[in-house]
Amino acid sequence: MTDARVLVIGLDPAKLEGWDPEPIQTGIARGRARFVDHGVDADWCLVAPDENPEGAIGEALIRGAYACVVIGGGIRKDESMLGLFEKVVNLVRRHAPDAAIAFNSTPEDCLEAALRWLE
Repeated sequence: MTDARVLVIGLDPAKLEGWDPEPIQTGIARGRARFVDHGVDADWCLVAPDENPEGAIGEALIRGAYACVVIGGGIRKDESMLGLFEKVVNLVRRHAPDAAIAFNSTPEDCLEAALRWLE
């Protein structure tokens, strides 16, 4: 569909305390498959809030030329993640200044979030 690359940034559900990671992992797998099915090249950067997420995200951003970066709801919607969300936005601005920034609703609709900016 497009030659543009997408980076999806989100929280790693397997590394979050107090959550059953399986439903989110299933959603992520479906979301990844949708990119493949639509021929869109996407990389995923899943981080744990207490394991230097800024470093992992910065490294992911410089690994490719991304046309769009999707920032997941786990980082955006939880008020306790506000500081991390701000850091993610500024990392995208610094390392991928030409990339559009998109927001998903669920792990399964990351493709639609990206396509709003790629089409």
